[in-house]
Amino acid sequence: MSPEFIFQLHLVLGYVAWLLCFRVYVWPRLKSMDPFEAQRAIATLHSFRFFGLVFILPGVVGPDLPASFAVFAAYGDFATGVLAMLALLTARLRPLFWLFVVAFNLVGVTDLILDYYHAIQSDVPARVGELLGATYAIPVIYVPVLMITHVSAFYLLLRPQFRVARSY
Repeated sequence: MSPEFIFQLHLVLGYVAWLLCFRVYVWPRLKSMDPFEAQRAIATLHSFRFFGLVFILPGVVGPDLPASFAVFAAYGDFATGVLAMLALLTARLRPLFWLFVVAFNLVGVTDLILDYYHAIQSDVPARVGELLGATYAIPVIYVPVLMITHVSAFYLLLRPQFRVARSY
């Protein structure tokens, strides 16, 4: 099997495994939570996106990792992580919290989609082992759960909120 096929298989199976786990263990809990608490949980996961800066750390990735992929991926993740942290830090100021929740999800999902695009344009999948080195696990294990939680966050943001009417 070619490295590109193995990488694509790993990526698909990463999504499948996370979707199975998410469907059984995470999604029922998120749906039953207060919307604020659910978004706070998702923001907590995404606050670790600062880790994406590893794509520009010499010695961790291969020296030939295309800058068109690495720089955008690194700073897109960093921006998403900072926005998620700002959401968590402003939890007591609800309008700011919701602004940062929308911001980190928009920036984060855009980052991931453009990272896929840049990786394909830079032919990263064909040379994935030599280019990504120690960061190989990020796109096949970490990225799927990030994308799944972004989609979930948008769903939770857009679904109608039912309020119980008070009886007097």
